[in-house]
Amino acid sequence: MSQSHQDGEEVEKAIRKDEKVVRQDDVAEPKSRTLAKTIQDALARLISDGPIEERGVMPVALEDRTATNYSSYFSIWACMNINLLPITFGMLGPIYGLSLRDCSLVILFFCLLTAAIPAYLGILGPKTGLRQMIQARFSFGRYLVSVPVILNLATLTGFCVITCVIGGQCLSAVAGGSLTPAVGIAIMGVLALLISFCGYKVLHQYERFAWIPALIAIIITTGCGGSGLREQAPTEPATAGGVLSFGMIIASYMIPYACLSSDFTTYLNPKFSSLRLFLYGYAGLVFPSVLLMVLGAAIGGALTSIPEWQEGYDTTQVGGVLAAMLSRAGGFGKFVVVVLSLTLLGNISATMYSITLNFQILIPQLVVVPRYIFSIVITAIVIPVSIKAAVEFFASLENFIALIGYWSAAFVAVLIVEHNVFRGGRYDTYDHDSWNVASRLPWGVAALLSSALSFGLVIPSMSQVWFEGPIAEMSGDIGFEMAFAVTAVLYLPLRFLEKRLSGR
Repeated sequence: MSQSHQDGEEVEKAIRKDEKVVRQDDVAEPKSRTLAKTIQDALARLISDGPIEERGVMPVALEDRTATNYSSYFSIWACMNINLLPITFGMLGPIYGLSLRDCSLVILFFCLLTAAIPAYLGILGPKTGLRQMIQARFSFGRYLVSVPVILNLATLTGFCVITCVIGGQCLSAVAGGSLTPAVGIAIMGVLALLISFCGYKVLHQYERFAWIPALIAIIITTGCGGSGLREQAPTEPATAGGVLSFGMIIASYMIPYACLSSDFTTYLNPKFSSLRLFLYGYAGLVFPSVLLMVLGAAIGGALTSIPEWQEGYDTTQVGGVLAAMLSRAGGFGKFVVVVLSLTLLGNISATMYSITLNFQILIPQLVVVPRYIFSIVITAIVIPVSIKAAVEFFASLENFIALIGYWSAAFVAVLIVEHNVFRGGRYDTYDHDSWNVASRLPWGVAALLSSALSFGLVIPSMSQVWFEGPIAEMSGDIGFEMAFAVTAVLYLPLRFLEKRLSGR
């Protein structure tokens, strides 16, 4: 019995000796899988060793808020505004029957008034370490904040569409028709993707210097076409309706910036003076916006008086007008138009950066997805939408503006009242341990209800192509003023009641 058992063991040993053990490493992977893994590893190394920001909406701890380039708060706003976008908004002024003088006064007053809002909210970034829409959770709550986030995503995407269309039209105008606006739009979208993909550090470095060639190109354009700016079309005396309706355009340009202000300041050292930081941001918003909107109003007022400008506008709209202004400079003028189109990258890339953060706030489960992935997603959305919007650009622009000024005014009213009244201006009340915990955050009912109820007076105060309310018929469009004031007034008692019922 024992002998047979020993014989069996010897046989098994012999079999094992002849067997070849096949490990997982010995299995040849398909070439396609090997290539994909190589690309994945290379991308991972680039992200870990390079300047690409992976952090999304997670709060920035105090020890990580070490950046001291405080002037970047000026340069990023300056770069976002020293381009063709404010010129385009300024060109809408003559549509409301306003002369160049009247347009200039409206632009100056409403820019000085509304630019204070985004400049102010930006100073909360270094103090709290929270992105702008994460700060909103401390008034709108963990779940109801999704409503303003969706509206903000639509607003920011709309601005990206506008800037892509303007840039694409400029590139098409330079090419004389051989390059369609659709191709130009695609080029602008892809270039903006490269910057927004990298994130905070690369964005700030780009914005720090990109406004310089943009300013030079705009000065050259003004010099070449300056003599034509005197050919202003005659206008009737200004009306209250025209003034306030154009003022709404300016407010709709400026106030939505408040929904992303803190996104650009969360890494700054909080020890820096809040007043000085505010002044940096305010200057970066006001100076370029006022000057370039006035330039846009001058171009819009002279458009019908100069056949070449009108022909360029009819062909490729804003880009065609600028190409006509620079036509006397020949080939150099075409180069300047290309530079003008590229000036828009500062605005598109910064806006795309904020959009990537808003995706993660809207769907909290997406926090685990790296921020830069959403840069690709939003680019894939913006390019086809821009191509469609380019067909009727100014009609699309007016319709878009009609939807953004009102809600954003109500939104910022809630944030300002919450911070100064209910939190006493104390930054330590924005607890990093609570930002993603619904039971530690307000319900958000007071914020959402006060914003929604304000539209009981906003709608009658609206004056749009497709609707004019009874209040607006007498006064002009005062919708954004109503949204801000009524929301602030309603939020006070509703929030007191919510705090009493919820204890938070």
